[in-house]
Amino acid sequence: MSRSYAPIVKWGTDKKYKRVEDFFLRPSVEENAMRAAARILADVKERGDKAVIECTRLFDGSNMSTRRIRVTPEEIAEANKLVDDDFKKAAAMAHERIVAFSSKGLRSDWEMKTPKGGMLGERFLAYDRVGAYIPGGAAPLASTALMTLTLAKVAGVKELVACSPADADGKLNPYIIYALNLAGATEIYKIGGIHAIGAMAYGTKSIKKVRKIVGPGGPYVTAAKRQVYGDVALDMVAGPSEIAVLCDTSANPAHVAADMLSQAEHGTGLEKALMATPSQKQAEAVRAELLKQAKLLPRAELVKKVLAKGVLIAVVKSVAEGIELCNRFAPEHMELIVKNAEKWADKVVNAGALFIGEWTPESVGDFIAGPSHVLPTGGTAAYFSGLTVEDFRRRMSLIQFTKEDLEETLPSVEAFGRIETLGGHARSATIRFE
Repeated sequence: MSRSYAPIVKWGTDKKYKRVEDFFLRPSVEENAMRAAARILADVKERGDKAVIECTRLFDGSNMSTRRIRVTPEEIAEANKLVDDDFKKAAAMAHERIVAFSSKGLRSDWEMKTPKGGMLGERFLAYDRVGAYIPGGAAPLASTALMTLTLAKVAGVKELVACSPADADGKLNPYIIYALNLAGATEIYKIGGIHAIGAMAYGTKSIKKVRKIVGPGGPYVTAAKRQVYGDVALDMVAGPSEIAVLCDTSANPAHVAADMLSQAEHGTGLEKALMATPSQKQAEAVRAELLKQAKLLPRAELVKKVLAKGVLIAVVKSVAEGIELCNRFAPEHMELIVKNAEKWADKVVNAGALFIGEWTPESVGDFIAGPSHVLPTGGTAAYFSGLTVEDFRRRMSLIQFTKEDLEETLPSVEAFGRIETLGGHARSATIRFE
């Protein structure tokens, strides 16, 4: 591969570096995808199942009908037979860890007394019905089934819906079915793409509307999710996968390269991998490993596209400057492989998930660690968070005043009503003392 692959650049806080700034630009949604999503969503909203089935045949390439759209108990039993024991053990371990982590994240209802004997508080209520999108094309993401609906189950959601594209014979990947069933899915539908998002958002005769949609997808799914926001709640609008690695000479270049390539193989060609290091020698060593290892991967052609446009190696003056660079990038995944990594961890403030130390490759976050791998991308980690158990619950404020509470606050209610010219607001309080 030529020098244009995985280029090495200098970076510092002293000025703007155009190549780095250009690398940071990554729109979360493509315009072509937005137009296609608008057209298909409108069709699904108007024609329901008919539009969904037509789209499933056209875009998923699946021989589908409304009669076959939902996974049956027999198909679940068949998947259980087809899935190998090693995966069953892996899925069980992942599920156990996700449940344990999610359970720790549940907030409890609480109350406090008001000054005059009333009560204020918060109550947390699970959604009654949520939908999860599970990518199932070139990369059947069985782990996403566990990383979404397991959290919903722990949160107390009763109806857990999943959509994932079927193959040409109208069959869903058995590993996805197995993982969804393990996670607690109550309904599984064999559809993908924009039409799956539309079906969950608007509802059809076969698929009842959900309250919230979660889960990652390609550009078209992402565009569809953005456009149904308001009809349903969303976890986030996530784009192509990305990783940043900050390392010094204590890191093994082969390990760093492998971690960067782990995100380059997802398949859209728009993935991003950034590495920052204070060592020019380390930068060159990692680049050499990237080019060598990329040829050995099963998805070498897909990875090659990312190496050409989506990989950048930056040589910085210090670890502190490297952290500054990574915080500006605000990556989905951030690895910190430096001496005394724990000392630097608090300085990383913009990342969907932080992986600390040489024994924490990003892949453990994708598959087994416990926190959900559904994370913000495209720089949105600076203001969005990854999926958590609380994303499957709503918060309700509780307010109960006594007569004395209202009497004490009445002058303030009247003052706000006067300033905001909302006399009716004020009167709803004052009338109680007339």
